[in-house]
Amino acid sequence: MHQPSARFLVVSAGMGAGHDAVAAELVRRLEDLGQGAGRVDVLELLPHRIGAGLRSFYRTTIRRAPMVYEGIYRAFFRPGKGPRPGSAPLAALAEDRLLALVERERERPDVVVPVFHLAAQLTGRLRARGALRVPSAVVVTDFAVHRQWLHPGNDLHLCVTPEAADTVRRALGRPSVATGPVVAPCFFAPAPGAARWRRHLYALAPGRPPVLLSVGAWGAGTRVVDTARLVAGAGYLPVVLCGRDERLRAELSRRPDVAAFGWERDMPGLLAAVRAVVDNAAGQTALEALATGVPVIGYRPIPGHGREGVRRMAALGLSDHARDSWELLRLLDALTEPSAWRERRIAAGRRLFADDAAVRLTWAVARTAASG
Repeated sequence: MHQPSARFLVVSAGMGAGHDAVAAELVRRLEDLGQGAGRVDVLELLPHRIGAGLRSFYRTTIRRAPMVYEGIYRAFFRPGKGPRPGSAPLAALAEDRLLALVERERERPDVVVPVFHLAAQLTGRLRARGALRVPSAVVVTDFAVHRQWLHPGNDLHLCVTPEAADTVRRALGRPSVATGPVVAPCFFAPAPGAARWRRHLYALAPGRPPVLLSVGAWGAGTRVVDTARLVAGAGYLPVVLCGRDERLRAELSRRPDVAAFGWERDMPGLLAAVRAVVDNAAGQTALEALATGVPVIGYRPIPGHGREGVRRMAALGLSDHARDSWELLRLLDALTEPSAWRERRIAAGRRLFADDAAVRLTWAVARTAASG
């Protein structure tokens, strides 16, 4: 039986759906390359159901108390003068379980790959003191690299942009490369479901260009109903992905000029059928839109990492950031019709996918084996 040349353990977190999507795609790519790969949720490594409590607290604050989350982000994630609070005590609670998992004979990895910032703190701490004896390679999923991604104990960082990689190198003096985002290949190919979606959306609102409003897996967003009403009033069909927020979906479904959907599995088909995406977090849906070739407009971003990510995407020319309702409508008018502006945004988004994080991981293992 063929034995994988290396084994990778990808450490994700069930915070929304984005990190798990990255983890699943990394595992798939590594296995396609003939490597062994498994995954674990860092929240499940925390004892006494602390992980479940942390997920519930984050979900509640991001949806119901955004100013509370903004305060947490300022204190724990942004750099500042003097001592700053961090996630080290929380990461320490997961150390024993991760080490036990790594040391299992059948599952022993050659590399641990965090794709969530708490997991990066966990592996960095263990590597720094020599408790984790295999390399750790962090896949940074954010455009704006906050300080919880950064720990000098980690061996390698794979980032979505060259700018993010430069930020890591300056902060840590550790190897960091830009590989682009990790997005499933179905978003780069013609989508079989696109024609069905186009027919469905046209039947709902003939002549109205469909525009996707994304609020993540948890329906986290500021004044989503108002945004849908604004977009509909301008002559577009707002297609709102409500995630698993059935209350939001029910509220929007009462409006005849809005198409509201829950958790949608055929994202490649839906993205290929819309003219633009209005995004509030610079997360996985925005990246999938860039891969599909759909312009992205950031509007009313969620606090903390969402706001910083939306601003950074726009500053890099990958998307646009609408700072008020008038600017949102102006951008929709410009980007939903054929234009040089629209083509520039699509081309810039596709150039972002310049490399393959899984290939880089296998190269790093090969170099380590050669030098050892």
